[in-house]
Amino acid sequence: MIDARNYLVHETLRNGLAVCIRAVRPEDADLLVEAFHKLDPESIYLRFFGPKKEISAADLKSLREADFDTRVILICTLIEGDREIAIASATYVRCGNAVAEVAFLVEEDYHRLGIARRLLTHLGKIATDAGIHSFIAEVLPHNTAMLGVFGRCGWPMTTRSADGVIHISLDLTPSEQQQ
Repeated sequence: MIDARNYLVHETLRNGLAVCIRAVRPEDADLLVEAFHKLDPESIYLRFFGPKKEISAADLKSLREADFDTRVILICTLIEGDREIAIASATYVRCGNAVAEVAFLVEEDYHRLGIARRLLTHLGKIATDAGIHSFIAEVLPHNTAMLGVFGRCGWPMTTRSADGVIHISLDLTPSEQQQ
């Protein structure tokens, strides 16, 4: 069984940059607030579907209290000088016995390096080990980068549009071809 609370892998991005993908820790709040303040308003809009100036106290509380059963949060970090810097995060929240909603945020300087795909893959490993059979997500239609990540992830995907949002469902159960 995967120990999601202590999940940690080291990877190398397309551009040769070494990163760490790991479970978030309660003491990471300042790291994530700092990363949030570096984001462009467009990235914030695409993730939260509206403007957001700060990470709320409720957001920080859910980060600190991630139980790694109903809520799993992974962050992607790198070392800059002698400091760890957060450059991306991914979350899944169970919204049913075998379904979880996923969300991602990648700092603009690190777009198009495969970080979201890697985070999705790692979340998928943790989720399937925990008995989750599908991921769902809501994506704005003009967020072509995230739509591409979901479309190329390798899991069967269904989509539907409603209320100006694309609703995505990924089937994480292995098919006979994938086994």
